[in-house]
Amino acid sequence: MTDLLDIACRVAGWARDGEQIEAFVVHERDTEVRAYEGEVESLTSAESQGIGVRVVSDGKQGYAYAGTLDPDALEETLREARDNAGFAETDEFNGVALPDDVATPDLDLYREALVSCPTDDKVALAIELERATRATDPRIAGIESAEYIDTIYESAVATSTGIASVTKETGCYLATYALAEENGETQTGFGFSIGREPSDLDPLVAARDAAERATRLLGSTKPATERLTVVLDPWVTAQLLGIVGHTLTGDAVLKGRSLFADRMGEEVATGAITLVDDATNPAAFTASMVDGEGLAIRSTPLISDGVLSGFLHNSYSGRRSGTASTGSAARGGFKSAPGVGAHALAIRPGDRNPSDLIAEIDDGFLVQGVAGLHSGVNPVSGDFSTGAEGLRIRNGELAEPIREVTIASTLQRLLHDVVAIGNDTEWLPMNAAGVTLVVADVTMSGA
Repeated sequence: MTDLLDIACRVAGWARDGEQIEAFVVHERDTEVRAYEGEVESLTSAESQGIGVRVVSDGKQGYAYAGTLDPDALEETLREARDNAGFAETDEFNGVALPDDVATPDLDLYREALVSCPTDDKVALAIELERATRATDPRIAGIESAEYIDTIYESAVATSTGIASVTKETGCYLATYALAEENGETQTGFGFSIGREPSDLDPLVAARDAAERATRLLGSTKPATERLTVVLDPWVTAQLLGIVGHTLTGDAVLKGRSLFADRMGEEVATGAITLVDDATNPAAFTASMVDGEGLAIRSTPLISDGVLSGFLHNSYSGRRSGTASTGSAARGGFKSAPGVGAHALAIRPGDRNPSDLIAEIDDGFLVQGVAGLHSGVNPVSGDFSTGAEGLRIRNGELAEPIREVTIASTLQRLLHDVVAIGNDTEWLPMNAAGVTLVVADVTMSGA
């Protein structure tokens, strides 16, 4: 196949006087294997490639894409993008990215071991994951799913303004959902193992996590309503950070959809919280070397010792906000123009084990799962209410399981009421890392 960067540079080079062109070229291969009762329930292997072309002229922007890299299709896609620009509204802030002085990080994100891994080996991992999950505990009565998933991703971005960048990444993970049964009751639990290549994966780790999460909820009841200390486990924290990260984008601020608008430099969290978006960390599953506009990925502080210190920007939101891109352009693929979003959010960890933090809580609730979190948060007011399940904490020890409860607060209050942070940073197959958070005085609504 012709080099992706060559294709992108060729299209960008077709720019006319007074016109800007951005070409985004992708080649991606994905595999998904699901095991059931020791056999392959489904196996999907897909390969896709394509190009997205953005044209900006006289403040008007047009976009078009094609799911092929055929030379004729490249020219046709550019023509279509130009036509679309002609029907667009003028916006003085439209424009492709301009080169900046940030060096592209040299990250080890691409593993030939995954590229050359036989499909049979991937199947074997999925089957072993299911077997290991069933064998962890006699109360595991079934497996909702046991999957191996991977992606091999290559992309190139070139612009008529002088950007020419590439990134190559591999990633894979195991995911299992276990069903635990006892006395006619059924509970579920999940577990993950992530890596850059199959040898990084550990089916036993994923299996044990899934079994523990499922079995420890057996016998759960609905408690009374009260205010108490809540401990968010890493999985819950990662989901919460994903929502916070969205409200910290320049796009959300410009559209009036952020509770952090007009608060730069203010104290928005307890001083223990430092939140950074840093996809230069190779441990992050979503680490990358360049963003969706071809600019170098960089570390962007968002909250520093409790103080709001920055927002995430792509070129458009940066220009419109009177600042610059933070290398935070995000794309869902070649079929759409770049937006803006977090790449790899993480809270600076504390220095204590979660078990030590729990040992200091007389009356609390360890939240290991939430339901409807995204729909239950108002990004403008910060109000949130979500269903939750987990374990009571009594006299410093994990106690009876509870379910069918709702925890409610505001994001502002939650960030201010964090009283401790664990040392257990955990990267998951999403754009945020998890860590144990201890939050004081949260309402738990039950019976």
